[in-house]
Amino acid sequence: MNGWRLLITRPAEESQALAETLAQEGIFSASLPLLDIEPLPVSEETRAIIYNLATYCAVIVVSKPAARLGLERVDEIWPQPPMQHWFTVGAATAQILDDYNLRVFFPEHGDDSEALLDMPQLHTTLSSVYNPKVLIMRGEDGREWLAERLRERGVSVDYLPLYRRKLPQYPAFALPDTVQAERLNGLVVSSGQGFQHLRELAGDSWPELSRMPLFVPSPRVAELAREAGAQTVVDCRGASAAALLAALRDYPAPASQA
Repeated sequence: MNGWRLLITRPAEESQALAETLAQEGIFSASLPLLDIEPLPVSEETRAIIYNLATYCAVIVVSKPAARLGLERVDEIWPQPPMQHWFTVGAATAQILDDYNLRVFFPEHGDDSEALLDMPQLHTTLSSVYNPKVLIMRGEDGREWLAERLRERGVSVDYLPLYRRKLPQYPAFALPDTVQAERLNGLVVSSGQGFQHLRELAGDSWPELSRMPLFVPSPRVAELAREAGAQTVVDCRGASAAALLAALRDYPAPASQA
């Protein structure tokens, strides 16, 4: 795997952690964070949802920022959170909730919406109550596919938006210049919005960058990337470091950029 030279694009703190994990496997990486997390103001609607937290049989938390900000909002209102089941897509988000002593479940195999929907614990939770309601803690958008599939099963779904992701300010050629200077041969994004920011920052350099292997976290992001012209898209079936490493083991590294 150590032939890879990757661009990682997660928020700065997460990029640093991923870079350290990759380095332990002998994989070079350069970081260009494409997502800044900005907490949303606490609205009356947000407070109302948290006040009514006990009416949801399950809470789905889609990311680490959603977990941290969601727990802050819960702390403001609930001395002790209701004892419903909490679900996450990945283990890292689950750990934040587990540290808060919540009863949390996440998929053992795969860390995407498809794996979450297949979980026996989720099926049991939804079938154990009449007119099940689920709350999805997320950013301003995302996980619409998950909500649609739940609604198809007769589940009432509400969103609790907690943050927005912004593209940090970079010089016009920051992305292609980084790829060339570091002789990178692969790109990594962790979400659909991360890919959209990658495409936006690439600008006129996208036709060239679109030929590089692009590692994405899910089939939906893979489809988004292919529709935008990405020629070699690798679906890691998850945004975790373990999912990326598994994909790297299965996919041979090309020659580094000259």
